[in-house]
Amino acid sequence: MRRDVFQAIADPTRRAIIALIALQAMTPNALAENFHTSRQAVSKHLRILTECELVKQEYQGREIYYSLEVEKMKEIDKWLEQFRKIWETRFNQLDKVLANLKKQKK
Repeated sequence: MRRDVFQAIADPTRRAIIALIALQAMTPNALAENFHTSRQAVSKHLRILTECELVKQEYQGREIYYSLEVEKMKEIDKWLEQFRKIWETRFNQLDKVLANLKKQKK
C-alpha cells in the first residue's frame, strides 16, 4: 500500500524520527533508544517513511542506517509555501488593524 507523505508526517513519532535523522543517519536500534517503544514499532514507522521516500536506507555491513531524503522534504516545503504566503498576508493585515486600534486609543 502506497502511503501519502502527509499521512506519514501526521504521526508525531514519525515527525520525531525525521527530526532525529535530519541531524545524523541512525540505525533502528539507535532510534528506538529515543522512544518509549519497541524496536519493532520504530521499524514500522521507518518502513512507512521509506515507502513515502522521506528517508533512505544505507547498508553498512549488517547495519541499516536511515537518513533524511532532503529532496522530498523540499517538495513538502514547496507545497506549504502557498499557505505561508496566505498566513503572512493575514498577519500583516492583523498588524495594521492592531496598529490602527492602538492609535485610536491615544
